[in-house]
Amino acid sequence: MSSIQIRDVRKSFGTVSIIQGVSVDIADGEFVVLVGPSGCGKSTLLRMVAGLETITSGEIAIDGRVVNKLEPRERDVAMVFQNYALYPQMTVAQNLGFALELAHLGKDEIKRKVAAAAASLGLEPLLGRYPRQLSGGQRQRVAMGRAIVRDPKVFLFDEPLSNLDAKLRVQVRGEIKELQRRLKTTTIYVTHDQVEAMTMGDKIVVLNGGRVEQIGAPLDLYDKPANRFVATFLGSPAMNLIEGTIDSADGTRMLLADGHSALVGSSPVGWTGCRVIFGVRPENVRLDPKAGLPCVVSLVEPTGSETHLIARAGQTEIVAVLKERLRIHEGETVRLAFDVAHTHYFDPESGQRLAAN
Repeated sequence: MSSIQIRDVRKSFGTVSIIQGVSVDIADGEFVVLVGPSGCGKSTLLRMVAGLETITSGEIAIDGRVVNKLEPRERDVAMVFQNYALYPQMTVAQNLGFALELAHLGKDEIKRKVAAAAASLGLEPLLGRYPRQLSGGQRQRVAMGRAIVRDPKVFLFDEPLSNLDAKLRVQVRGEIKELQRRLKTTTIYVTHDQVEAMTMGDKIVVLNGGRVEQIGAPLDLYDKPANRFVATFLGSPAMNLIEGTIDSADGTRMLLADGHSALVGSSPVGWTGCRVIFGVRPENVRLDPKAGLPCVVSLVEPTGSETHLIARAGQTEIVAVLKERLRIHEGETVRLAFDVAHTHYFDPESGQRLAAN
């Protein structure tokens, strides 16, 4: 196992800055997910850890050793790519053992390591097949096995599930997480899928525009997002963000657009009478026929176990996830209330989280 320190790392291509001062500490055996929208720099950062991209400035250290100038083969890391990168002319067994052959290991040791990796991933029946004879999920397991046989200090995954269908993605992400827990190998995993990030990572690094927006445990980021970007990026459906003014003397009610008002719980210290961005997740919106905010339903999406609603109070759109089957129709007026124990506030100018009373 090995720790990784990424210290004020920057990457530019000419005058274009891609990574802008990223710092992350990764502990031995930790599973860290880099997540963010396309173009945020997460794959570039991963490739710099692997040695496939040079570092413009800053330092990357693996197990206390600065690796900025080391070749990829000298860093003792193994990378699993989005496109599997298997050799089509080689069998599964040959693909698994090829890196070991390049390292001049003995035939018996190669055979032992290949057999162990195949057993851990359920690949024994496939060892004689070629990549073209495998499904997408089987190819991905071979790519993972090729990383495992090297027994590296660090696993690096670059969006490994993006080519799989939805059902297979769920299966393989569970396999990756179970494998990492069993091997206890330090892992950095890149994805743009926030569900993967939430379900797989011990720690999440949210990137946007080459900068770190927030670092923390998945539920910490979900429950206390540092800013509007993290609030809306993590969670599906995304958090409702509603602009308004804290209206009542005790700060528990907010005046929305078009004169509507809603009960919002404790507002930020000193912000009564000020404009804020109020946030509430769809699962924290409920029906309240007496005290709720009158809203006209514009879309109903029954999912079986839940009912998803999109409704409007004047110009304010609210998404609700109701944990029951309901007979609600488009155009109907319903009253929606917010769980005041799970509300959020953000500065309308900076987007940063505001502390509540």
